[in-house]
Amino acid sequence: MAEKKDQRRGLGRGLSALMADVHPVEEQRQPDAPRRPDRLVPIENIVPNPDQPRRTFTEPQLEELANSIKTKGVIQPLIVRVNPRDESQFEIVAGERRWRAAQMAQLHELPVLVREFNDTEVLEVAIIENIQRADLNPIEEAAGYKQLMFKFGHTQEKLAEALGKSRSHIANLMRLLNLPDSIQTLVSDGALSAGHARALITATNPEELAKTVVEKGLSVRETERLAKGVTAPAPKIGTAAPKASTEKDADTRALEGDLTAALGMKVSIDHKPGQEKGRISISYETLEELDLLCGVLSSAR
Repeated sequence: MAEKKDQRRGLGRGLSALMADVHPVEEQRQPDAPRRPDRLVPIENIVPNPDQPRRTFTEPQLEELANSIKTKGVIQPLIVRVNPRDESQFEIVAGERRWRAAQMAQLHELPVLVREFNDTEVLEVAIIENIQRADLNPIEEAAGYKQLMFKFGHTQEKLAEALGKSRSHIANLMRLLNLPDSIQTLVSDGALSAGHARALITATNPEELAKTVVEKGLSVRETERLAKGVTAPAPKIGTAAPKASTEKDADTRALEGDLTAALGMKVSIDHKPGQEKGRISISYETLEELDLLCGVLSSAR
């Protein structure tokens, strides 16, 4: 009964406990000093996690890491657990990219930190490590959230709170999984951004439109217009060209939602299309909110 109760707990033992293994407290060691491993393990006794959220490992990046490992070794130990399917092996919790690169570098053993994690915690740590290092593409990140929600019963609100993301960010990413596989592949490969893909979700012919977007190199706003079947009318002779639309693109709206959720105050972004500059407006309802905002901005300096 005790084991079942543990499976129904809130997200991750309080993810601070898990993150302590992924990002050790800086005061406990010198900056840039490697974490001391629990042990060295033969590389053939280490196996990948079958539920690893990251599915894409590009060859150039692995080769670059392998060259670094040949020169400096593996600085950051892998986080592993005893393989529940074979106790003579260790299953990777975090660090599969280092494991793959170490094989390319022909290392015979790797430094590891051995931890006792259940299946839920393994998935949580794997997702957290990749998200914190920005290693997941949008589709992989969305699939990881889906696993946590549907396999382990977590809610979007709980994920947002524990992972430091807004609920709208998680919801928008998970919507990408409703797109056809061919479009998800374009996003995974970097041919389409998450903003482009979101604009195609409600289209009746998303795959055809995705090809047009890639071929013509359309912007997110142009993609939204294309998905709605809106074409810009040609200006009449002798009349001034119409002013640019003030409608915000999907990425800007998503960023507004993320900042609003993070600050607890309404945030509006006025970004000028085709330019690098813009304006951010933050609305507060009370003087207490203003004090809080001042505190946040002061601590960020």
